[in-house]
Amino acid sequence: MLNKVPEVTIWFWIIKILCTTVGESFADWINMNLGVGLFNTALIFTGALAAVLAWQLGAGRYIPFVYWLTVVVVSVTGTLYTDILTDSQGVPLALSSSVFAAALAVVFGIWYARERTLSVHSITTRPRELFYWLAVLVTFALGTATGDWTLELTGWTAGVSVLLPLGLIVAIIAGRRLGANAVLSFWLAYILTRPLGANLGDWFGSPGGDGGLGLGTALTSAVFLVAILATVVYLTLSRRDVIEGQEPTGTPRALNPARERGMLVYYAAVAVAAASLLVWANHQPHAAASAEADTPAPVTGHISPQEATSPFPPAEIAKFRTITADTLAKVNSGDQRAATSRVTDLETAWDDDQSTLEPKSEKAWSFLDGEIDRVLKAVRAPHPDKPGEVDALDALLTSLG
Repeated sequence: MLNKVPEVTIWFWIIKILCTTVGESFADWINMNLGVGLFNTALIFTGALAAVLAWQLGAGRYIPFVYWLTVVVVSVTGTLYTDILTDSQGVPLALSSSVFAAALAVVFGIWYARERTLSVHSITTRPRELFYWLAVLVTFALGTATGDWTLELTGWTAGVSVLLPLGLIVAIIAGRRLGANAVLSFWLAYILTRPLGANLGDWFGSPGGDGGLGLGTALTSAVFLVAILATVVYLTLSRRDVIEGQEPTGTPRALNPARERGMLVYYAAVAVAAASLLVWANHQPHAAASAEADTPAPVTGHISPQEATSPFPPAEIAKFRTITADTLAKVNSGDQRAATSRVTDLETAWDDDQSTLEPKSEKAWSFLDGEIDRVLKAVRAPHPDKPGEVDALDALLTSLG
């Protein structure tokens, strides 16, 4: 059959990163902002994945809209599967990263043993197409796990965290130009675009206080979706990414085998340098702060709920109470990712109202600020303790009346 994947041009990488970003932000919007929940969102996108993958497999040629829609849905689905393991089942990110890396190695091993090639220029049979999409799904899950693990180790903000995968991709581009194996370089870069796109989405959507641009998940999704549609329309009309020829069956002969072997040493050195950077970042002061966050500090200077809320407009107190109750419900349901996102809404709303609320009663504002801070530390702890989260949220609800 005709090759049903696009040519690997600059357009391929641009739209791949766009799809990854909108997949991350759109999933967060449905899961957290709309309150659908992690498991329900995963079920929705699993069904969507089955539908769009059937559409892609049934197509007789490469159709940009169908192919990239499949990539977006695979991106979201792979992310959700990782989030379920981490947030709902409590699987450590180090373990999930290792498991997904092993799974990807198995997929590539079986694929190569059967087809003798992993090149995207050779996706011309049904088995190869199935192997390709299975590998893509696992790369998204692996990229999500390793990206989140990096953030957990380093404590970097969303903006800073973009730099590591971006730097590694630049190193891969340099390696490819120096003679590294094309197929290996492609798949390494493909994996890294997942944390790069996700970090971009977080950077655009996160509040300014968290190091983001504050656009929110809905606006971020809309901006990147428009960019994707514009790029897909351009590629559909120009056919700039259509593979005209087909690669012969089997693995293409290396242009310079000695240089390819030498570049393996280069890639190993890059990996060691990246690991060393992560180890160094992990031992910076944020590690101590994260450890302290495991046990929220007690709130001092207790006052009654009436004293805490009476100086402030009832509508504002009701807003904080609603967000707190929503966060508590998500914690009780085991949806830690949704709870973490919802508690950010509490932080944003409280910070936005500080200029109007604090002058009304500095004592009441300081007390509630301390209780909200305790909630933020409990919910955002690297290893959240559910009883501690519930205790902090219950205490805040009591103070809010």
